[in-house]
Amino acid sequence: MRIVPFLITTAISTALVITLNTRLTIGGNEAPAFGSFLSPQHGFWQNAEAVSESYTADLKFSQLNGKVDVYLDDRLVPHIFAEQENDAYFVQGFLHSKFRLWQMEFQAYAAAGRLSEILGNKDERILNFDRNMRRLGMVYAAEIALQQMNNDPVIKSQCDAYTAGVNAYIETLTESTLPLEYKLIGYKPEKWNNLKTSLFLKYMSYDLAAHDDDFELTNAKSFFSADDFAKLFPAIQDSLDPIIPKGTIFEKQKVFPVAPAQADSVYFNSHDLAVSETSKPDRDNGSNNWAVSGSKTKNGAPILCNDPHLGLNLPSLWYEVQISTPTFNAYGVSFPGAPGVIIGYNDSCAFGFTNGGRDVRDYFEIKFKDDSRQEYSFNGQWVKTTFRVDTIKIKNKPAFIDSVAYVQLGNDICPVMYDKSFSGGKNTNNKYYAVRWKAHDASSELKIFNMLNRAKNYADYSAAVTNLHTPGQNVVFAAKNGDIALRTQGEWPAKWKGQGDFVMPGYDTSYLWQGMIPQDEVPYQYNPERGFVSSANQKPVDDNTYPYYLGRDYPPYRGYIINKRLNAMTNITPQDMMTLQTDNFDAAAAMSMPFIIANMKEGDLNAAERKYYDILKNWDCRNDVGSKGVSVFDVFWNKFDSTVYNDEYAKAPKVIMRPFFSTLVEQILKDSAYKFLDDITTTQVETLADDVTAAFKKAVPQLEKLEAAGKLDWEKNKATRVNHLAKLAPFSRLNLPIGGGYRSINAAKVDHGPSWRMVISLTAETEAYGVYPGGQSGNPGSKYYDSFVDQWAAGKYYSLWMMTKAQTGDKRILAKMSFSK
Repeated sequence: MRIVPFLITTAISTALVITLNTRLTIGGNEAPAFGSFLSPQHGFWQNAEAVSESYTADLKFSQLNGKVDVYLDDRLVPHIFAEQENDAYFVQGFLHSKFRLWQMEFQAYAAAGRLSEILGNKDERILNFDRNMRRLGMVYAAEIALQQMNNDPVIKSQCDAYTAGVNAYIETLTESTLPLEYKLIGYKPEKWNNLKTSLFLKYMSYDLAAHDDDFELTNAKSFFSADDFAKLFPAIQDSLDPIIPKGTIFEKQKVFPVAPAQADSVYFNSHDLAVSETSKPDRDNGSNNWAVSGSKTKNGAPILCNDPHLGLNLPSLWYEVQISTPTFNAYGVSFPGAPGVIIGYNDSCAFGFTNGGRDVRDYFEIKFKDDSRQEYSFNGQWVKTTFRVDTIKIKNKPAFIDSVAYVQLGNDICPVMYDKSFSGGKNTNNKYYAVRWKAHDASSELKIFNMLNRAKNYADYSAAVTNLHTPGQNVVFAAKNGDIALRTQGEWPAKWKGQGDFVMPGYDTSYLWQGMIPQDEVPYQYNPERGFVSSANQKPVDDNTYPYYLGRDYPPYRGYIINKRLNAMTNITPQDMMTLQTDNFDAAAAMSMPFIIANMKEGDLNAAERKYYDILKNWDCRNDVGSKGVSVFDVFWNKFDSTVYNDEYAKAPKVIMRPFFSTLVEQILKDSAYKFLDDITTTQVETLADDVTAAFKKAVPQLEKLEAAGKLDWEKNKATRVNHLAKLAPFSRLNLPIGGGYRSINAAKVDHGPSWRMVISLTAETEAYGVYPGGQSGNPGSKYYDSFVDQWAAGKYYSLWMMTKAQTGDKRILAKMSFSK
């Protein structure tokens, strides 16, 4: 009878083995295989780091040409000292891989449209995202950029060394040492290659230079009259204080773009409706940067400041590093996935970036001969189409085959992003749309960083920045010799007024880009009389003096208040600059509050409404932690916007552009009888006072709910969070006590904001400060995973240590890693 218990035990054991090594679906989500995930030898337990984890190591790699010493300080920032420059990039790749491998690879998968391969397609949005990235031509663009990188021996050797370092670490991994996310999701890392670096850089181009409103504006233009459209979407704001001051005299115009003769009828007055895409980068991907000359500082040295505004993620987009070689010594933040220092300083100067915000992505309607898409009409002829057939692997499912047509428009080869098989979930009206994106052109984004890392003066800076094509950036510079400068750098299409605002006909050459703005006509400033340069994503120039069309949607308020503050400041210290970077004042609210107060019908408010109105009246227009007034303003303004515009939009297409925030403020300041204040669905004519009061009454029930939930204080209402890159809540930091908002200099939104704050005083011995909302380690089990987040949320900074070899005995050194052949 012993055989029966034996058989039962064997069956249970077999079932457990199968179950524990199978990925089960729990609550609609696929769980990891619990056997391997819970294994004491190989599972998640192995990812927990001891508080006293030692990083000291003596490593040998045949790929090295000399010796490299890495000193990890008490914040886990590596200070790399290499005898040979390319060895430094090898070690940087090794360290990126050691501390951020999963993040690097996940972002490369996303850029390549390969997320379905590792995440499956339980949510159709994953496959749509992959198709969107591939149809935009992300891999196509990265392949072109890689060719350009390979043509430059310096950049190719830099990337080869970096890739070798990444792979050197990957080769050391075992099942137990895999980063936690691989175990959770259930896959293993691939070898790195230079194409993945190129893909990551194109992903940054996507994030910074791929937002567009062509379809939404096309539908708005088709729905509203020309006069109403101009009132809703003005080309320039009255409050604009441009990056390059008004009155600046520019170089003589050399390119003269000409609008097609039939533009009024075919383009501006067309009433066709268009499709919208599946996903877009955050429109507020921007930044602040400025540099003040020694004439305005207390110590007489220039100060440079930068805080790029991007998605807030864990692991962080940035990885802090010092790289010291015989040819340069640079400190700052790097991108895990690419070599070099991206934003930072060296022994002679400092450099930083904000997003240029120009429209370098336009859409053209294509006419195919038939549904086979084999031929398309261009310049009165049928032209052969080329195809790129993409195989999108899907985890645990058959692959999806996507055939993307490519058409040649003039000299440009463009993917047909939208067709009858892919419309971003919207109706395309059976039309085809090709995309012309500047990021498709040959470029070598790494060249600018390679040259800035070793720049010594303004001439070096100027030579470096002209290598930046896409994403276009406002590149700020300051040097120890006293120079300051800012260049609105990029390779920008020279457009006629209105070109690219809407979807354009792609049937002939007349609507294509007619050239690029010459580099000597790119707006810049060098040692201006006012003693500072600055940018905050506002329009770079005054339309009245600059000859090229630059589009219409630029945020004006951060630039306005930064310039106002810098103009008034003297005897500036680095501490003053930190205070300015973290300032929560809302200039747009300050402009709006007088007409709100003047037009509120206080006698019509009941006791509950008056309570919140009193909070609003006493608000100081600062979006500070603990402020209730900003929450009242925020809810009120949303109701005010809908009260003013929803009647006109009631019958509009679902996909359509809403007016810019600045539109409502500035139109009312110009005209208190602004046309859209009247509700067209009623017989009476509503006034500004009617709309202000009605909107406030609509806001109060929402405010009461916020207060009942304990969320009337701004930081609780906004609930800023730093999300794990895969949106895993246990690995995220939620409900951070930070003020600000997208109209404040401290542009912290819900999950977007200052991703790296940096202040550099270029004294003889550089005085530098910085912080980012993350930590140096990508391992959620490490104390260095999110160790900077609280400091960042509190508006505090760390001193940045440009270490010298003479300081190897400094108490700040946590560990030493030695690399040799």
